[in-house]
Amino acid sequence: MDYTAYFKQALDQIKSENRYRVFRALERNACFPESRCADQEIISWCGVDYLGLTQNTYLKQAFCENVQRYGIGSGGTRNIGGTHLKHVELEARLAALHAQEAALLFTSGYVANQTTLATLGKVLPNLVYLSDAENHMSIIEGIRESQAQKIIFAHNDLADLEKKLASLPAEQPKIIVFETVYSMSGHFAPVSKIIDLAKQYSALTYADEVHALGVYGPQGGGRIEELGLAGAVDIVQGTLGKGFGLLGGYISAAQSIIEAIRLMGHGFIFTVSLPPAICATAVQVLDYLRTERQEQRHLAQLVTYLKMKMQEMGLPLLDSDSQILPIWVGEATRCQTITERLFVEEGIYVQAVNYPTVRKGQERLRISPTAAHTFAQADQLVQALKKIFAI
Repeated sequence: MDYTAYFKQALDQIKSENRYRVFRALERNACFPESRCADQEIISWCGVDYLGLTQNTYLKQAFCENVQRYGIGSGGTRNIGGTHLKHVELEARLAALHAQEAALLFTSGYVANQTTLATLGKVLPNLVYLSDAENHMSIIEGIRESQAQKIIFAHNDLADLEKKLASLPAEQPKIIVFETVYSMSGHFAPVSKIIDLAKQYSALTYADEVHALGVYGPQGGGRIEELGLAGAVDIVQGTLGKGFGLLGGYISAAQSIIEAIRLMGHGFIFTVSLPPAICATAVQVLDYLRTERQEQRHLAQLVTYLKMKMQEMGLPLLDSDSQILPIWVGEATRCQTITERLFVEEGIYVQAVNYPTVRKGQERLRISPTAAHTFAQADQLVQALKKIFAI
């Protein structure tokens, strides 16, 4: 049997739909967002290093010192020799950040969502998830793995959510799952009103804060903190790998929930734990964000400026509440062509966003400004987009 033919057929199908992805290998150095790809100098406008903390001089030095002290890895799973004092310290700090009783670390935000949602479905009998239509694939996969009932409500549509809550038996366990900042649209969730509906219909709330952490809130605790609602959402999921500039994911919740996931969640139990050096540096990131707000302020000003300039130029910027700036294309081939021309002709790297990240016919560019970008670079980006979109 020619197994290779099956893989070739699958790849040919992807290529025929113009959604074959080329990964740009960047020499991402301390001058970010200035990078190199092969021999070409480029400015990167995609990624999730929202505050530029991966290149922060103080935090880089702290990380180097932590590696020297704690080594490069943890040496085990959390159950077998891989629980370090720095894991425990960071979990306590993350719980405090979200005004929760406890927190639990995972190797990524994806694993945190998938493991937690899958496990909750095994703990709560006859559970039904009410999931926003724009929720991330990690949420979709976690709910699917849970084998619990799933009801999808229209994106940010409170009337649809309430209608579906009202259709369920009052005694049936329910969890409303949403993101505070949606990664492909940049929309904010109506957090306060979702909490109100959850209370009215005896549901738990589960919020993915990954694109809000660092960027919002007086301590970088995300949209929930910024809205003055810390502790009001039952389960908060986050990441260390975006606004915090590191690697890893976590959940924070009541002690009983955290204990259940710790003891039953396969994605937590059966994997090597985060390196202690990362956890120690994450604590220092949290300390840094409590006192240093310049990155957060600069990013907010840059985002406002970019939105204004893009609208002045007539670019098809979709309505976004946040630092995520989606530009509508709506066709896979054109999306790929635009990103290729931006890269080759203008030295600007923006990745095409196509299926399965978004639905077919909803292809777009996703511009991700960071605190490391300058206003001059923003002007360069807008002029390049105007030129390419005019063709």
